[in-house]
Amino acid sequence: MLNWLFDTKKKEELDLSRIGIDIHSHIIPGIDDGVETIEESVAMAKKMQEYGYSRMFTTPHVMWDCYKNTPEIISTGLEDVRNAAKEAGLTIEINAAAEYFIDEHFIDLLTTGQELMTLPGNRLLVELPYSTPLMNTSETLFSIIERGYQPVLAHPERYTYFYSDPSVYKKLADQGCELQVNILSLSNHYGENVHKMAEWLLRNDLISYLGTDAHKIQHVELILKSNKNKWLTKYPFQNEKLINI
Repeated sequence: MLNWLFDTKKKEELDLSRIGIDIHSHIIPGIDDGVETIEESVAMAKKMQEYGYSRMFTTPHVMWDCYKNTPEIISTGLEDVRNAAKEAGLTIEINAAAEYFIDEHFIDLLTTGQELMTLPGNRLLVELPYSTPLMNTSETLFSIIERGYQPVLAHPERYTYFYSDPSVYKKLADQGCELQVNILSLSNHYGENVHKMAEWLLRNDLISYLGTDAHKIQHVELILKSNKNKWLTKYPFQNEKLINI
């Protein structure tokens, strides 16, 4: 089973071993808008291993209007992916956290002390709405810190309502929030404006981590389009420091 994944093909010339760990993806099938089959999960993990990743955290959405994922649902799906990857002979270490949409459900989880699935170092991956800003973003991020977590804001370059005043990104970073840029934002995958904002954030040293945010095999394959981007080899992403935590 799954031996078809190892057909002989020309290996892509991409080495992300300097990054080492991916902290944002959606490879547990059937629980959010990520992959639909275990075969695609394994294909994505295989490609990530080929790119030089030694460890990855898949981060299913927890967004109560759409994806009512719990630690139990995520952990069960993780075991299925791990078992299939092991059967396919992969060596990449696969773990799970979650990508929490900041909504009323998240606030309830946070304030009542319920279990939250975190990245290494008690880091909590959170995302904001795409269309309209939250009225209390800073206060919410402070609440996360106050309760002992390190907030990591997913793909800040995609929140276009911040473009009119990009100084907000520095304010968030100064308040203790780490920022994670998507690797596909280093190309024009999400559009030219998102690409430009990603470059601006990198030029201003505001990004801590690089993530794939891969939802399907095509996303992993499209990473090759960012291969020539100078930031992949020059920017001091902090992913590597998380590998042994």
